[in-house]
Amino acid sequence: MTCWYEGPLAAFDTETTGVDVETDRIVSAAVVVQDAPGARPRVRRWLVNPGVPVPESATAVHGLTERHLQANGRWPAPVVYEIAEELAEHASRGRPLVVMNAPFDLTLLDRELRRHRASALGRWLDPARLCVLDPRVLDKHLDRYRKGRRTLADLCAHYEVTLEGAHDAAADALAALEVVRAVGRRFAARLERLSPAELHTLQVTWHAAQARGLQAWFARSGTPEAVSTDWPLRPELPAAA
Repeated sequence: MTCWYEGPLAAFDTETTGVDVETDRIVSAAVVVQDAPGARPRVRRWLVNPGVPVPESATAVHGLTERHLQANGRWPAPVVYEIAEELAEHASRGRPLVVMNAPFDLTLLDRELRRHRASALGRWLDPARLCVLDPRVLDKHLDRYRKGRRTLADLCAHYEVTLEGAHDAAADALAALEVVRAVGRRFAARLERLSPAELHTLQVTWHAAQARGLQAWFARSGTPEAVSTDWPLRPELPAAA
């Protein structure tokens, strides 16, 4: 029987105007599907005119200028609908979805859907059928005592995965997918008997523990920064009074 990390996987990634999931916007996105290790990936891309200014600091990361997006990007409403439909299709087929730092990309998509479609991501993604694999959470739990950062580039270097064109949504999605396969192989003795659904449930607990640990570290460092324990999607913030 083929282990999940040797079978079909999909991966999702975005590039954005910034790092605040409540206020920043998607400027590009990609879904990458690979049926087996080494198989040619199928890629679907979106380029978005966010309708808001694109900071130079964001352009410096992903290379997408406001002028380019205005000239070539599509309006957000149809794009976020198409992305949600695409993710729902993979979930309905039982295909695990790889998302590096899932609470960022999935929450950002949820907020864009609320903003432009007056609907939440949960309308498309039934929690009972959703199987997210987050390489950051998996690696941090399975190799918790390794020192150093765990960005996508760091994980690619550690697991010997090629990352070409970093901060391109499709390149990052494919690299995250390959990292998850590499994590599966390296920790096969601990993972091969778990289904993607079981791993999804475990990651909820693992991420919460990791977030509490980071929160404690911030507290010791005197940094008043809140760390969300929610995974893979942060709940909507309550409306301001």
